[in-house]
Amino acid sequence: MAYKASSKKASTKKQRLRSQRSKQGRKMKIIKGDRVIVLTGKDAGVTGAVERVIPEAGRIIVEGVNVQSRHQRPTQQVQQGGIIDKTMPIDASNVAVLSPTDGKPTKVAYRFDTDGKKVRICRRTGADL
Repeated sequence: MAYKASSKKASTKKQRLRSQRSKQGRKMKIIKGDRVIVLTGKDAGVTGAVERVIPEAGRIIVEGVNVQSRHQRPTQQVQQGGIIDKTMPIDASNVAVLSPTDGKPTKVAYRFDTDGKKVRICRRTGADL
């Protein structure tokens, strides 16, 4: 059996392209402050506000969702150590934005306002988000 050098190079090139794409991040329709509902996982059905968006990883932090205990060592910033509860990120695909009018899960769309500004709207009702 002959060794194929070209297949080895092709796989490393694919890996390089994949890592570059993941570093760029992706456009996320969920922004900080949105009211969302968790669709899957141990916290399914829980609603909360988005505290932070991490587009490089495609993840978000929702208040009160995916809370885990962490051991904190005393540092200059945190004088007292111990076990603290910390909200961890979840994948953005596992949540849906809640409609401001009826409170049901909806998709996010965009339209241009009369001033030419891009505005996020609710697909379910057409209301501004």
